Amino acid sequence: MQLSDLVKLFGLSSIWGASFLFMRVAAPSFGPIPLMLVRVATALLCFLPFFFRPKVRQGLRTHAKHLAVTGLLSTAVPFCLIAFATLSLEAGFTSLINATTPLFAAAVGAVWLGIPLKRIQILGLFIGVVGVLILVWGRLSFTSGGAGWAIAAGLLATFSYGVSVHYARRFLTDVSALVCSAGSMLSGSIALLPLGLALWPEVNPSLLEWGCGVSLGVFCTALAYVIFFDVIGRTGATNASTVTFMVPGFAILWGALFLGETLTPRVVAGMLVTLAGTAFTVGFVPRFLERRVKAL
Repeated sequence: MQLSDLVKLFGLSSIWGASFLFMRVAAPSFGPIPLMLVRVATALLCFLPFFFRPKVRQGLRTHAKHLAVTGLLSTAVPFCLIAFATLSLEAGFTSLINATTPLFAAAVGAVWLGIPLKRIQILGLFIGVVGVLILVWGRLSFTSGGAGWAIAAGLLATFSYGVSVHYARRFLTDVSALVCSAGSMLSGSIALLPLGLALWPEVNPSLLEWGCGVSLGVFCTALAYVIFFDVIGRTGATNASTVTFMVPGFAILWGALFLGETLTPRVVAGMLVTLAGTAFTVGFVPRFLERRVKAL
């Protein structure tokens, strides 16, 4: 991986880490669904010039059904669930739940598509579950004022991401990343439009909150997708997936700097265990440890 690619990954991690900060600031005023309508519609406007390309229009028409499903699973549904989670959870905490996406992707692939898991991946799933339990221990209350529903929403969002990865791999393998991105934004906007308008806040959000909503669309969605797919094309999906481990660090940093969020020893422990499980699941494992697991 070249230095320029590493810089892009750090930049992407910083941008995606900021998305949890933006949602934490703007979601209370907008509401989760209207805020995500702003996010996805803004991103769609950024992709609009690409719709004039004949190949993009043809791709959207040909794969409309599968792009619509992908837009729901990878955009509309998880975005709203994560925004709902940020109403109760700190930005850094929410990002750690979001970092479990590779765990769900591996589990869904094994159950749905019969993709075999290596022993090291099974160990990673077990470690990841332990990490999540450490994170949510003592906070999984579904009574008034508890964070149980927010945590459940965050985990359901990562499950949706995990399903969308394999759905796209199965039905959109030969479709360009540009068509998939544009199609996801289009179908996500259409799905969110009626609910977003129906739940639109009576009091207009502040300029800061509007800025957060627009930034979510321009930087954390449209620009981030371009950077991410560029890095995938240059370095491969494995190297690009390292962004998973860096996003929580930036989310925690932004939350501490701008929202005064603090880290507890339990959250630190949960973060380390969860990210270790994720690393094992996606294959970032020291060779000597992998050999030991294979020998068991």
